[in-house]
Amino acid sequence: MAIPVRARPAGVGRNAESPLPSVPGASQEEIRRQNLGAVLRYVHLHGPTSRAELTSRLGLNRSTIGALAADLVASGLVTEEAPTTARRAGRPSLVVSPRSDRVYAHALSIDADRLRAARVGLGGQILDLREIPRPGGMSAIEAVGPLADLVRDMERSVAGDALLVGGAAAVTDTTRDPDGRLRIASIDETLGAALEAEFSSGPGFVAGDLADIAGLAEHVRGVAVGIDDVIYLHGDLGISAGIIVGGRLVIGHRGHSGKVGHMVVNPNGLPCGCGSRGCWETEISEAALLRHAGRDPSDRAAVAEVLRAAADGDPTARAAVEQVADWLGFGVANLVNVVNPDAVVFGGSLRDIFTAGADVVRDRLDTMPLPASREHLGLRAAALGRDAVLIGAAELAFDKLLADPLNVGVAGQVGTADPA
Repeated sequence: MAIPVRARPAGVGRNAESPLPSVPGASQEEIRRQNLGAVLRYVHLHGPTSRAELTSRLGLNRSTIGALAADLVASGLVTEEAPTTARRAGRPSLVVSPRSDRVYAHALSIDADRLRAARVGLGGQILDLREIPRPGGMSAIEAVGPLADLVRDMERSVAGDALLVGGAAAVTDTTRDPDGRLRIASIDETLGAALEAEFSSGPGFVAGDLADIAGLAEHVRGVAVGIDDVIYLHGDLGISAGIIVGGRLVIGHRGHSGKVGHMVVNPNGLPCGCGSRGCWETEISEAALLRHAGRDPSDRAAVAEVLRAAADGDPTARAAVEQVADWLGFGVANLVNVVNPDAVVFGGSLRDIFTAGADVVRDRLDTMPLPASREHLGLRAAALGRDAVLIGAAELAFDKLLADPLNVGVAGQVGTADPA
């Protein structure tokens, strides 16, 4: 069971509402399988959809859509039912719905301070969620065992005919040692081997950076749907980014892209846990906000208190928010000159800092970036909250199924339908 350290979903960036392109030299069976994947991906992303809408959106004729839907029903991946309300005269178009209660993926999250495991149904619905604290100093590899225990506990309540398509883990890149020092972690083959050992009886696991996966979720199901050039910024103990260009995740050599928190913005600033000085995260992280507010930089629970105090007009808290927001805008201005995205999405703790200091961030962006980089730019607070990493991890796990619904071999069950 090969486990890629990073994964790039094949469907990301493909407009599910556009007619399907023809593939030169493809056989009829290859075209059929491509079309099956397009139909399944559409209902996975959009929910229950009539045959008539599928015909219109995917550019296929009615008989083809009917045959494809029938194949997906026979494979246990979707249902077809008459609509509950008739909108016009004539025979109503059947509604195709994902089998969210039966087809699912495991989504794991190794956050800075907690471990979470979820079952996510086809269609993106979180069916079950378990979480436990992550002790200080616990490595990502050490977290695999407790996460596997959470998964086994969830599986006890799963129906016998359910289809597990696989799993994915989202891993933060910054942790705190028991003595309070920050440690920069990386996702490597050792983590993949640990996942493989714990989940060897399943259909496979992939792992990826937490910011990449949360950014994917916002791109597919959140505030960046339909936007193909996006920077997603995530804050917790550190700062990292998921960068999507042309609808594809930019993952870099061995998956180490997006470490924007270690972009040096203040050479005479504070030392960073990475060994450098003046990194962006020393100016915009949770610790920076707490430090400017005169609070203990390691007290993560106090972040919400500072933000509430700023909203209530407390001058010290307000000044702290504005200081961090100014540095946030400074760094974003540099990033948009490099990447030229259509949107920047703020997630994790940066979501609340951006919301509280949006005017300050915009002031920086009104003056620093090149006009060609800022005139079209949208700034958005993330929509999916804490669930973004779980939803994004599930999207990675579902991708193989969505690419070829009849040839995945999901737990030995999908792929048994008669291909005729």
